[in-house]
Amino acid sequence: LPTAKYPEIKSLMSPDPRLKWIVCMMVAVQFLAFYLVKDLDWKWVLFWTYAFGSCVNHSMTLAIHEISHNSAFGNTRALWNRWFAIFANLPIGLPYSASFKRYHLDHHRYLGGDGIDVDIPTEFEGWFFCTRFRKFIWIILQPLFYAVRPLVINPKPISRLEIINLVIQLSFNVGLYYLWGAKPLVYMMAGSLLGMGLHPISGHFIAEHYMFLKGHETYSYYGSLNLLTFNVGYHNEHHDFPSVPGRRLPLVKKIAAEYYDDLPQYTSWVKVLYDFIMDDSLSPYSRVKRKLKGEVKQE
Repeated sequence: LPTAKYPEIKSLMSPDPRLKWIVCMMVAVQFLAFYLVKDLDWKWVLFWTYAFGSCVNHSMTLAIHEISHNSAFGNTRALWNRWFAIFANLPIGLPYSASFKRYHLDHHRYLGGDGIDVDIPTEFEGWFFCTRFRKFIWIILQPLFYAVRPLVINPKPISRLEIINLVIQLSFNVGLYYLWGAKPLVYMMAGSLLGMGLHPISGHFIAEHYMFLKGHETYSYYGSLNLLTFNVGYHNEHHDFPSVPGRRLPLVKKIAAEYYDDLPQYTSWVKVLYDFIMDDSLSPYSRVKRKLKGEVKQE
């Protein structure tokens, strides 16, 4: 890793002070949107759900990804980050922030680890979603597979924080329905499902670790959608330095340019989705899977 040659990268490993304010603003924007859609015609509810709500909610899942790395309040206030993630989870509608944290750190520690890394599709996904049409359906159903996969591949006992996350989220959803009716609820839930399915931002799910080129497991994307996604496109940099907040990952690339400039990279997440569907050599099986040896320490 480039830290030996570039020790200044270590100075980037501290919380991002702007993150908590950006997240609060995003939550406030969605609360305002809940109020504004409550009296719209259904066709406009669905239009704004896909055109706006899905973008904000997918962006919020990547804010929760940032918070899972303690980027909001730092490692010394780990629990503050967990509670803040539950707050950031509210406008998404599906209680997942507490579970995501537990599984995501395994993904970093044991990338591609068979039976541990739940980012790896199941045998069924690879076997069934092998034609162009089926891959198209698989992309639409991404949120479903991300929800179910941990229960199939690596179920863990439910933690206290996961129960709290569930109770707070369900209470919020019920309260929203009683306050403003069904339309904000549909805007919220459908926005999350559509935003993580067939959506330009969802190209990052495929772009990050699917082997478009043999021998290359992780890919970066340096395009404009990073502005909406907390620089998750800087994915090689993120895996090398998971404790550097997304806002500073472009600095990592700039400091250690010789490590990253010549690696294969994407220019468009939409093209990633298109190529994945149309290239018959690619499927959910196009991932590096490792048999782990020795002691496995999970979250």
